[in-house]
Amino acid sequence: MTPREAFAAIGLAAVACDGALDGEEAAMLRQLLQLRSPYCDLGEVVMARMLDGLLERLRSGGWHELICEAAPVLTPLQQETAFAMAALLVHTNRSVQPVERQMLARLEDLIAIPPERCSQILEVMAVLQRDSLGD
Repeated sequence: MTPREAFAAIGLAAVACDGALDGEEAAMLRQLLQLRSPYCDLGEVVMARMLDGLLERLRSGGWHELICEAAPVLTPLQQETAFAMAALLVHTNRSVQPVERQMLARLEDLIAIPPERCSQILEVMAVLQRDSLGD
């Protein structure tokens, strides 16, 4: 697995770990990837092929196996960004399921980021996604 695939794999695991590929979360994943290198330079066909390959790995091994394979491929800086992206993705629909919390906890165990930093990231994502102006 390449770093490009590994980073995307962590995002895919975040949106699919609850057993449903939520359209809002999938669209957010694609948008988050396309905003950064190297994804912004990939053509539509290459991006689709990469995501299809990752989906196949997800289907065959589950999100556990996917993040276990992906996390060690990334540098600590990339791991931190991937963790933040995963946290943002699971908070997208404002309803974080227990399996999504489990996925983030497992990812935290796999990466070289201090637990305090991961907690900060999770707190910020929860604040960002809070509907503070809603009824």
